Amino acid sequence: MNESLPIWDIHGEIADTLAVQTRIVLTAPTGSGKSTQVPQIILDDVLCGGGKVVVLQPRRVAARSLARRVAWERSARLGDEVGYQVRFENHTCPETKIEFITEGVLLRRLQDDPRLATVDAVLFDEFHERNLMSDLALGLVKKLQCTERTDLKLVVMSATIQTGPIARYLGQADDDPCRVLTSGGRTFPVEIRFGKYRNRDPITEQAAKAVEQILRDNSRGDILVFMPGMGEIRGTIGAISRRRLSEPVELIPLHGDLPPADQDRAFAVSDRRKIVVATNVAETSVTIDGIRHVIDSGMARVARFDAERGFGTLLIEEISRASADQRAGRAGRTSPGTCHRLWTESGHLNRSEHNTPEIHRTDLSESVLMLHSTGIDEAAQFDWLDKPDAKAVAKAESLLRSLGALTKHLANNNADGLTDVGHAMLRLPMHPRLARMIVEGSRRGCVNEAALCAALMGGRNILIRSARDNKTVQTAQEPFRDGADSDFDVLMRAWQFANVRRYNIDDCRAHGIHAGACREVESAFRQILHLAKATDA
Repeated sequence: MNESLPIWDIHGEIADTLAVQTRIVLTAPTGSGKSTQVPQIILDDVLCGGGKVVVLQPRRVAARSLARRVAWERSARLGDEVGYQVRFENHTCPETKIEFITEGVLLRRLQDDPRLATVDAVLFDEFHERNLMSDLALGLVKKLQCTERTDLKLVVMSATIQTGPIARYLGQADDDPCRVLTSGGRTFPVEIRFGKYRNRDPITEQAAKAVEQILRDNSRGDILVFMPGMGEIRGTIGAISRRRLSEPVELIPLHGDLPPADQDRAFAVSDRRKIVVATNVAETSVTIDGIRHVIDSGMARVARFDAERGFGTLLIEEISRASADQRAGRAGRTSPGTCHRLWTESGHLNRSEHNTPEIHRTDLSESVLMLHSTGIDEAAQFDWLDKPDAKAVAKAESLLRSLGALTKHLANNNADGLTDVGHAMLRLPMHPRLARMIVEGSRRGCVNEAALCAALMGGRNILIRSARDNKTVQTAQEPFRDGADSDFDVLMRAWQFANVRRYNIDDCRAHGIHAGACREVESAFRQILHLAKATDA
């Protein structure tokens, strides 16, 4: 453990409170050490080393990096006393005492073990992100705590969360909220620099120009650039590469779909200045040593769902002021730094203060299916922190009925019950549409093909996206498009090409294919196939 971190100033309060209460809300700013130290404080000082602490992280990158850090602090091998589990990846064992997991993993664990019999404390970290699965998991753990597991400890942590609503939600009544603890932080000053005017240039070029200026000023330290998605990451790396920089640099992409080994490059020591170009996976929980400069595009990819049309999409939108503060804080973790925002100060004031919770903007079908598995037949009546839109719930239930996952109760015609198909779908960690395809593939004897379809549709695009006038990439991809019956047929052909060539980078690039993405598809395909066959057993 690292007792020099600010969170240790209140470690006694944390332990004393959890000795007599089962719930706390903890607000702790960047640099406090909450993500790495609080799980250890609870294990050692509250559970006296004899229990299991589960820490929910909204991002896989954070779950991996935090588990690695805590294992190192405790002189343990990763996967023994300290481990992590994310989708299709499990580095834990029966003796693991601190587990960093994503919300989906906890929700599926609740299906297998509704009492969480082996768990003594559940920590929700970075709860301000308000992921849909986080809200659902919190509601289910609260329900469990109120019924069968009154001994279960529950901690909600964040750097920027509005504590009032969550404290009232976890309290005995509105006028009796649960206890809120506040820790100090340890950050260095960060100079915020806004754009002087609204720049019409692509954000990739603006970021490259900002990188060039930092290097020209001889400002020491590595650089972290925030971009909304993988396409913008590639564009930014390309724009930086085309510039004549004053020194050699190492350009490193970082996003949640990268293999763990590629993600680790961002955290490794380099003999050159590192320029890490990342999505918002680097916004919270992870610390990249050496970062002194942040360049923030001010944008993120956000999932939106139109309940009227039943249509979901990913949109590039402005981030909130709270998210911008989190990003700026990355530059002040280990030394004074700078944050270059690619928008104006007046534009900043017009941004929303906090992010919109996912429950108000995304498809609810997977969450509704999980609620039915716990015996909650009317999702709209569930004890949510924020109630979802009734139309969105109705749309989700309608989809699940059309997929054959729900059917009307004989005893109560106003409520739906889970079918055998629905139970089978629950075993597959993917959108209900894809899960239904796997179940049907198993029934029809074509589960291999269905699993490959799901892997291709559920992962990142394996085809290199290009500007419309980029004839080179379009020509390279023509063999996959000629005679194809659908967009999916194009993807299938491209993946089969890459698979035959064992994902050779040069061969794939020459045909407009991402070799790494194709390799990820194969890994996901094998995992899905394993789960599908286990479901049949």
